[in-house]
Amino acid sequence: MANVPVKDTNFNMRMNRQKKDRLEELYGRLGMTLPEAVNIFFENSLLVGGLPFNVRLPGYNRETEAAIQEAREIMSGKIPAKAYGSAQELFEELDRE
Repeated sequence: MANVPVKDTNFNMRMNRQKKDRLEELYGRLGMTLPEAVNIFFENSLLVGGLPFNVRLPGYNRETEAAIQEAREIMSGKIPAKAYGSAQELFEELDRE
């Protein structure tokens, strides 16, 4: 008979009810329970020696980073927001850039 590890401890976790319900439905369609899915996640973590997927901060190119910074400065009032008389006026300025 295979050497099956004994389950001798509990792991408790709190989460949003709607998220739990959605996860139970998802994993149910895959033929498993939520605890079985969590155990698969843990087993894969042990197998790969960390999270079984890439975890990274979002990376943006310089132009996008500059736009994000400009939006933050506009929102904080550090630089004034531009006003346009019409959408056409906005598009014309965008075409010039």
